[in-house]
Amino acid sequence: MFNPKSDYALNKLDQDAIVCPSVTGVHTRLTREDFDTEEEFCFWKAFSDGDYQDTEAAGRSYYDKCVSLGTAQKIAAQSAEDDFFFPLLSSSQKQQKNSLLQQIKVMLTDIQYHRLWMLCVEEKSVDLIAALEGVSPRAIYLSIAKAKEIIVNNL
Repeated sequence: MFNPKSDYALNKLDQDAIVCPSVTGVHTRLTREDFDTEEEFCFWKAFSDGDYQDTEAAGRSYYDKCVSLGTAQKIAAQSAEDDFFFPLLSSSQKQQKNSLLQQIKVMLTDIQYHRLWMLCVEEKSVDLIAALEGVSPRAIYLSIAKAKEIIVNNL
């Protein structure tokens, strides 16, 4: 059995096409008909097989750092206005924010909450959080995106 997420395995398995992954998870197939000659297709097929194999052997994937445009648009950053006005809030508004923070903590997993906290409160970058946790930046980005989606849908 092969890893269904392996670009190399998917490309190697489909001998009649070059399988090109995308950040959306949908793979594109370039077939012989997409090329001018059979030699051109064979050249690029061999090249892609070798490139995917080298990438997999190195234990990395270019697509680990990619996020789809749709996911990127769903994540809203805190505005400069929010940063400026927060210290000026009344104590009742601060209590409301603390209550809201507790509601958010209940909705999310500990990992999602911690990652969101590091991003928004500690102002750490996605790359830094990924390095601290030993995972890919894409994994952090998707986790935070899912956490924000949960918050938006439940509040």
